[in-house]
Amino acid sequence: QDLLDQLERAGTVGKYYLDMVDKYMNLWETDRLLQNNINERGVSVVYNNGGGHSGCKKNDSVDQQIKVNQQMLKILDYLDIKPSKQDGDINDEDMEM
Repeated sequence: QDLLDQLERAGTVGKYYLDMVDKYMNLWETDRLLQNNINERGVSVVYNNGGGHSGCKKNDSVDQQIKVNQQMLKILDYLDIKPSKQDGDINDEDMEM
């Protein structure tokens, strides 16, 4: 809803932009599924190819999540949407010490 609100405030309206938000939300769901996979299986997984070869290999979800996140950022950039500050978010002043 926040993305739609920001588009409306910016006067960016139309079906094309709603479709872009839909794509972003689909990617967000994919990102969550990939993160769940990484949390369950770890960053490396054991494999057994059935031919007597087994070992560890990287979990492909890690690379896929990076690609999904890059695409999400591209959509936000294209729509000129920035993250909103919510209560409890760290602001720039909190970062200075």
